[in-house]
Amino acid sequence: MLDALLPLTCPGCGRHGAGRGSPVCPACEPDLRAAVPAAPPAGVDAWFAPFAYAGVAREVVARVKYRGVRAAVPWLATKMVGVLGATGTIAVVTWAPTTPQRQRARGFDPAELLARAVARRLGLPAARLLSRAPGRPQTGLAAAARRRGPRFTARRGVAPAVLLVDDVATTGATLSAAAGALRAAGSHRIVAVTAARTPPPW
Repeated sequence: MLDALLPLTCPGCGRHGAGRGSPVCPACEPDLRAAVPAAPPAGVDAWFAPFAYAGVAREVVARVKYRGVRAAVPWLATKMVGVLGATGTIAVVTWAPTTPQRQRARGFDPAELLARAVARRLGLPAARLLSRAPGRPQTGLAAAARRRGPRFTARRGVAPAVLLVDDVATTGATLSAAAGALRAAGSHRIVAVTAARTPPPW
């Protein structure tokens, strides 16, 4: 139904109607790069991502993040769940929210869209557990500034084990800051999954 109502153009070749529920056509799928394994950032017990934020995958994520192409969200969420494996004691899915100003400007929060889609596939509840203080977005900041991360606060009495979702991560500072707030509010196990992560510079 999504293919019929919102036909996608493949970000690799520009063909209309990638179909099969995928935003990427079969010819361009081999160009999707898997994420390089990476140690989880501070405060996160495990970190998963299906794609490197490069090439075709970068364009798919960017279309969701910056242009609100929601038809790509189910496909990304399925890929994210596919790299998670067993979720064990995870009780709830949450996300690292954008600032209220950016959400108002965009009309949506891409991390929330992904988190809710991931939660549906896992059969888990999704809940807004974090709020983000105003500040500059991480995108475009130098690495040193990124590592300072945004400031989050969490609801009291959060679940002991949480799945934390974001769209893309570079240094992991946002995930680390969000995990710190969740731990301060009572969580003791935090697993993170992002649609993509920036590949290392080599």
